[in-house]
Amino acid sequence: MAGSVAGHATRVRRYTSPLMIRVTDLRKRFGALTAVDGVSFEVRRGETLGLLGPNGAGKTTTIHMIVGALRPDGGAVEIDGRADPSRPDVRARLGVAPQKLSLYEELSAEENLAFFGRLYGLNGARLRERVDWCLEFAGLTDRRRGHVGTFSGGMQRRLNLACGLIHDPPVLLLDEPTVGVDPQSRNHLFESIESLKKNGLTLIYTTHYMEEAERLCDRVAIMDHGRILALDAIENLIGRFGGKATVTVELMQPPADPSALPGTLEGLSLRIETDRPFDEVARLGQMGVGFATLKIDRPDLESVFLSLTGRRLRDE
Repeated sequence: MAGSVAGHATRVRRYTSPLMIRVTDLRKRFGALTAVDGVSFEVRRGETLGLLGPNGAGKTTTIHMIVGALRPDGGAVEIDGRADPSRPDVRARLGVAPQKLSLYEELSAEENLAFFGRLYGLNGARLRERVDWCLEFAGLTDRRRGHVGTFSGGMQRRLNLACGLIHDPPVLLLDEPTVGVDPQSRNHLFESIESLKKNGLTLIYTTHYMEEAERLCDRVAIMDHGRILALDAIENLIGRFGGKATVTVELMQPPADPSALPGTLEGLSLRIETDRPFDEVARLGQMGVGFATLKIDRPDLESVFLSLTGRRLRDE
């Protein structure tokens, strides 16, 4: 796979803008439901932007408008400086791996890839080259003639991603690409996405798993109820909205003077909220406090989401 991915990187692309994606005030309603409510963001060339939020936050609807599958009720989308992604010449610059698998189970892996390649105008030697590259990229070369209906969920997810790359697009949109896959396939997908990042593709990655966003994304937009609540680099989001670290200590015996201890003591459980957790642990040691267990919880994206919305990320 490494050789093929490296070959992908050597192709010289022509870009018209340092901004590969510009989304401005996107809005979409379905009857009384406002699915997307004034979403705006930009993604620079080679950047990975994560859309993080629970199911129903508006992530998939936003993706559908970016690729031109849905017409927005308001707002605009530009891809590499070109407006209206419903136009074939603009959509050709986009690859997408949708949350719902878009594969033909009665066809083989290579037949699926060839079908989607022809939709983008590929044929002959160029089509064969891209099919071979995508099969190797997905780790499915030895199953190229296998019917997709016999594949595991993880294999289908990998092929689903490869179909989005068949026409060698400069922009790739991934909508919950690891849903329902086993840990081994999940790790393969992560490594594949990381190789695309290294080779300069511009990515939008939607997920409701914070660990995926932390691993793969340069910046993250926190979405809920159709709106972007905050958008920044992960460390900046945690610094602004994550709150303090929490030190939880189980004391070995009741303290002689509970009032001298920092934090809140309930029974033998001491809880300290602080910006400097290791300093607090050292302070307890200097006070001669003996403890049976020690736990430090640092703020993370889950903390950010809880701070912004008042609920956990995976709450429905």
